[in-house]
Amino acid sequence: MSRRPLSQTLFGNRNQVENVFLNEYTGRGVRIAVVDSGVHANHPHVGGVEQGIAIRDDGSLDEDFVDRLGHGTAVTAAIREKAPDAAIVVIKVFWRTLSTDVASLVRGIDEGLARGASVINLSLGTSNAAHRSPLQDAVQRTSLRHAVIVAAVEDATEWLPGSLDGVIPVTLDWSCPRHEYRLVKHNGRPAIAASGYPREIPNVPPERNLKGISFAVANASAFVARARQAANSDRLLDLWKELEQHAR
Repeated sequence: MSRRPLSQTLFGNRNQVENVFLNEYTGRGVRIAVVDSGVHANHPHVGGVEQGIAIRDDGSLDEDFVDRLGHGTAVTAAIREKAPDAAIVVIKVFWRTLSTDVASLVRGIDEGLARGASVINLSLGTSNAAHRSPLQDAVQRTSLRHAVIVAAVEDATEWLPGSLDGVIPVTLDWSCPRHEYRLVKHNGRPAIAASGYPREIPNVPPERNLKGISFAVANASAFVARARQAANSDRLLDLWKELEQHAR
């Protein structure tokens, strides 16, 4: 993966700006769907959510979107830290473990769209090529609704849906500070490189906290929400331009 800044490869030379990383924006007016293990809405790092729903293994909907695994709450907290004014829609697809079937994942994306999300955070993925077609269809429906999916990519594994066109791909960069992002290229496509550390917990060393690509995606989703507020546009190219303008 190339680490050349996109300012030199995609949008031409970038002018220096005083406010970097879209720090003057808070995600106001943007609705983010978090497709994960649910959330503890009253957690102090979450501070409530707009709405939530759960998807059972049989495809039925359930009002129980409480997080019993902790992952979704940590992901939502990372998003809330950087986009405190965004509306959060919780879509629970993980129940007893951090795994689900592709039908539930696709249903989760569609439920986020039905609830008006313009950014869909997928701190998850599959390497099963058999799932490409239904996920590609879900990405297309997302684009038609003028929304965007944010999902993980890696060099060693072709993760879906992160590797699909129309998705904002996110790669893990341990050297990137949590409140910053980098714009890089991944397999010839623009991508966001972000920190894999979640929001800090008092008196808990970072190495003992949850961490990894899931939180790089969450951090990136918050920056995308900021960019969407700044651009006041639902065009994917405009989001990339806004992210580029405010990156170091």
